[in-house]
Amino acid sequence: MSRPTKFRRVEFFPENNYFVPIGKSKCDLKEIILKVEELEAMRLKDIEELNQEECAKRMKISRQTFQNIIDGARKKVAMALTEGKAINISGGHYTTNHCKFKCMDCETMYHINYEQDKYSCPNCGSQRVICSKKAEFCGQWCHGKDIE
Repeated sequence: MSRPTKFRRVEFFPENNYFVPIGKSKCDLKEIILKVEELEAMRLKDIEELNQEECAKRMKISRQTFQNIIDGARKKVAMALTEGKAINISGGHYTTNHCKFKCMDCETMYHINYEQDKYSCPNCGSQRVICSKKAEFCGQWCHGKDIE
């Protein structure tokens, strides 16, 4: 039996998550899905210019896992650019510390992660949960927007 996939920590979400080549008709357009954690890996390595060990530590994963993620991400972006495909940034297996939820029934505090229903308490299953952080970023992601 294989080990369960660890959630990758993501600190950045793009304002724009869909990119298309100019001049292609929508019916001819194929897309590549770039996972949120793949974008984060490229951001940390290529924009923040951190070394692999620092990137892996920030994402709370092993260095080898980081290498696998960034290799896949770069391949997808290269394919999209060379083959004229759209890039759709969505999905993945990640967690974030931007939003912290609190259950009004059992008072459990938890962070959003992709495979978790953020409107249900992971402890008691209650739907009475609220965002406990009043950050500018939080308003964009906590009120009715799904992470898909």
